[in-house]
Amino acid sequence: MVPSHRDSPLPWDPIPEVPHTTALCPLPSGVTLPSLCPQELRRGCFWQGVLAEAAATFIFVGMVLGASAAPGPLAPALAGGLVAGGLACSLGTPQANPALTLALLCTRKMGALRGAVGLLAQCAGATAAAAAARTVLPDDIGLVTRVSAVGTLGQALAWETLATFQLALVTFAAADHAAPQGGLALGSAVAAGALAAGPFSGGSMNPARSLGPAIVTGVWDDHWVYWLGPVLGAVLAGFSYEFVLAPSASQEKLGACLACRDVALVETTSTSPSSPSARAPLAPPAEQGQGTA
Repeated sequence: MVPSHRDSPLPWDPIPEVPHTTALCPLPSGVTLPSLCPQELRRGCFWQGVLAEAAATFIFVGMVLGASAAPGPLAPALAGGLVAGGLACSLGTPQANPALTLALLCTRKMGALRGAVGLLAQCAGATAAAAAARTVLPDDIGLVTRVSAVGTLGQALAWETLATFQLALVTFAAADHAAPQGGLALGSAVAAGALAAGPFSGGSMNPARSLGPAIVTGVWDDHWVYWLGPVLGAVLAGFSYEFVLAPSASQEKLGACLACRDVALVETTSTSPSSPSARAPLAPPAEQGQGTA
């Protein structure tokens, strides 16, 4: 699934270091807790975000699997694009895509604990959606993503990587620029990627979308393609945007990421009062639903 200057925090905001706090939502900005701090597990907003990930992934995968019963790649592509745009405009926060979550982790936009629990929630939501779809669909033919007979494993991997790259790039850029058309941009990227990669790999772009049906049906043919390709594409897109294309891109920001330091601190200290980013502070893309795809 676009951050903007706001007063109220969201579930993916950094957590301030406040001893023995019982607050359910993030407190005013301050020193953030370590990314693996157990204190985070006691906060209501943390679990609200986890439930949003599970629900968004369930909805997205369920809609795509339902549309997969129709012949050809057009119906799943349209269903995926429409539901991704709808989730971006409504829920706003969840990624609903392990590849996008891993890209946020690699670019230091999300803490390790939140990322790990979010990944589990996404996989659980996708598995539940696949189990539900299997009970109502006439067969399992459209559930599992498979490498097409007209292509090779290498071609499928390349298309999954490219399709996810453009999806993740759009996601990071839409979040950074706070565009009101963010949901439309995300939905279009999902549909375009599915249509382009569909003839070769099924156009997954989402490891959870492939994992859920694989668990339910027991069909694991070439399953690694649907993890390696999307994760590689999303991580490359995250680094390309955050450290090359973004208005806040800088060598200091890249150095902070490679040194496992807080990238947000570098963004804050590197902006000047006259810069656009100073007038509207940037926030982690994780806050505005990196993908639902």
